[in-house]
Amino acid sequence: MLYVHLVFAISALLMGGAVLCLAKGSARHRLMGRGWMVLMAGTAISSFWLSGLWEDHRFSPVHLLSVWVLVCIVVAVRAARAGQIKLHRRFVLGSYLGLLGAGAATLLPGRLFHTFFFA
Repeated sequence: MLYVHLVFAISALLMGGAVLCLAKGSARHRLMGRGWMVLMAGTAISSFWLSGLWEDHRFSPVHLLSVWVLVCIVVAVRAARAGQIKLHRRFVLGSYLGLLGAGAATLLPGRLFHTFFFA
């Protein structure tokens, strides 16, 4: 499941960056934005099959981020459909920055990617 999670997360990182660079409100922005939302949902949902930071527990506080991402997706989609573009923008940008932060956190000492890249 780690590989599924990584494929979703890396794809969301790349597509999210592309969506942010597109003309807002264009057909391409809306289509790719929908794809990005699916990738973010896949990233969040797949994280629940990964063990938490605490070895003795299934979940850790990091999983709260996954719950928050799912909330952000719902709010962002509803806001866009209601024409509340500022609200939509805040939740989408916040979700993307959270994705960047979560990715950066995987490089901290003791985490799998830190070991993979720096050990």
